[in-house]
Amino acid sequence: MQAGDVTGGRAIIWSRASQPGEMEVEWATNDKFENSNIVGGAFALKSTGLCAKADIQRLPPGETIFYRVRFRDLADARAVGEPVMGRFKTPPADGRDVSFIWGADTVGQGYGINAAMGGLKIYDTMARAESDLFIHVGDTVYADQPVEKEMRAGDGTLFRNLTTEAKSKVAETLDEFRGQWEYNLLDENFRRFNGQTAQFMLWDDHEVRNNWYPGQILDDPRYKVENRVDVLASRARRGFFEFNPIRGIEPTTSKIDRLLPMGPLLDVFALDMRSYRGANGANREPRLDAASALLGAGQLTNLKRSLKASRAIWKVIASDMPIGLVVGDGPGRYEAVANDDPGAPVGRELEIADLLTFIKREKISNIIWITGDVHYAAAHRYSPEDASFTDFNPFWEFVAGPLHAGTFGPNALDKTFGPSVRFLSIPKGMKPNQPPTAGLQFFGKGTIDGRTREMTVSLHDLSGKKLWSISLPAVEA
Repeated sequence: MQAGDVTGGRAIIWSRASQPGEMEVEWATNDKFENSNIVGGAFALKSTGLCAKADIQRLPPGETIFYRVRFRDLADARAVGEPVMGRFKTPPADGRDVSFIWGADTVGQGYGINAAMGGLKIYDTMARAESDLFIHVGDTVYADQPVEKEMRAGDGTLFRNLTTEAKSKVAETLDEFRGQWEYNLLDENFRRFNGQTAQFMLWDDHEVRNNWYPGQILDDPRYKVENRVDVLASRARRGFFEFNPIRGIEPTTSKIDRLLPMGPLLDVFALDMRSYRGANGANREPRLDAASALLGAGQLTNLKRSLKASRAIWKVIASDMPIGLVVGDGPGRYEAVANDDPGAPVGRELEIADLLTFIKREKISNIIWITGDVHYAAAHRYSPEDASFTDFNPFWEFVAGPLHAGTFGPNALDKTFGPSVRFLSIPKGMKPNQPPTAGLQFFGKGTIDGRTREMTVSLHDLSGKKLWSISLPAVEA
């Protein structure tokens, strides 16, 4: 079970049954379930991958909510399954401390559940960090990268995996996409973490296929059943909504880009840099239009509106891709914002320039960006004094990941928006694709002090060791 999209007295409770059944959620503010509330009416069916979600409401603010889930057999209402129990925190209505952790990249590069290293170990580490919220900024699964029983890791060692049928090939059918999330749920660390920390889920590319964009036709012999990315993305999107505690399931009415209010101290703005983008290419279009889109006009407008309306002290923009790091997609082609040209904004940089100028013009303060994608951790400071485009206020971008995948980097910086590296988590000259057993797995944490309103951001390794941190004072509006 998992809880997610927890905000404003509401939460999505997710669970998966072993056979079709009606989900029953009981919740209370104590682990003895005194004066509990019971919610039913959600069904796990074959058509939903045996997953069910309940939108529970009227939750008290600033409380630890204990919940337990059980399923009732559809054919025999007297037959009830064993309950499973979890907990999460609701956002405070007052100015109490608020914390979050984030990361990206789970079960990538063929590195799966390895019993010798203790499975998806970083999820155990993050559970001990005891935060109010976990933000997964993308690559929640790797549907395009099979997990084999044995593989040679980037450091030359042998890495042994638990395998399943669905993870033995690239995902093409709906059931194969469902199998990507089913695989992660086999890990005890992963399940235990999900059961104690509220989730806020984004996606990036590997939920479908590496570096995908709408309208793409794959020239990849591994895809024998379906090579139309739009069809694959539709199936992957359904699996994403089925297997995660995110509000909604229908692709026409449910969105990955959304706002999560976390009380008076924090609003989290989730971006979707995948669904609305133009084709990957040279990324040098001269105008802001569909060809140069990464966020898309609708998402950009909604983001501006939400940022302007926010009354939270801190605004965290959760992005699946970084701003100033160069991420390629083959010779002369680019995957993210940057195009490896330090000059004036063109291509996808135009959207970011437009957004940054809007933030400055509207005097919106206390914004940080958190992201992943590049498989290492870093802290970047963006300053107009170092940029070719100068119509913006300085800001921070923090990168974290991988959570359980190969470690790479560092990527080159594009100076259009004036980024500088203030911290880098990987050693100089590191060989690429280091396995999780090497310990170079990273997550980030943010904590807002309710008294001073100061935010402290820190970056941590697989053991939980704090590698770097900075305290940022809140600017009064």
